[in-house]
Amino acid sequence: MTDTAATRAPDAGRSRSAPTSAQLAAWRAFLRAHAAVTRALEAELIAEQDLPLASYDVLVQLAEAPDRRLRMTELADAVLLSRSGVTRLVDRLEKGGLVARCPVESDGRGVAARLTDAGLDRLRTASRTHLRGVARHFVNRLDEAELRALERISSRLV
Repeated sequence: MTDTAATRAPDAGRSRSAPTSAQLAAWRAFLRAHAAVTRALEAELIAEQDLPLASYDVLVQLAEAPDRRLRMTELADAVLLSRSGVTRLVDRLEKGGLVARCPVESDGRGVAARLTDAGLDRLRTASRTHLRGVARHFVNRLDEAELRALERISSRLV
């Protein structure tokens, strides 16, 4: 769906210096919902798979990338971490044999992270826990119309 004047909320094009009380309530509810779902997913992954959510996200991003590899800067952007944060995380995953660093052929100084076969196996196992949690803490709490509306709203925010 395209963003036209007819599909935008009445105030979507206007900026305010400060949100109203109702707008702040919506903002806070959004933050609480994100935090609650993220905490629940993280707790389940750690309890059942001994894998933090950020590590799971790195494995997913690499699994979905061409040749199961991404430049470190691309990986940092994909998982919403700083370059130093993703470097430390890849260090831990590399020690566990889940990820390997490799040179970027087109750039002598570039470094990429590559998902190993062990990392792909670990991701497949952990995804059962994660996807079950996504269903339980998110999908099953909303009907189809709410899910479509949330997707549309979230896409506009991105």
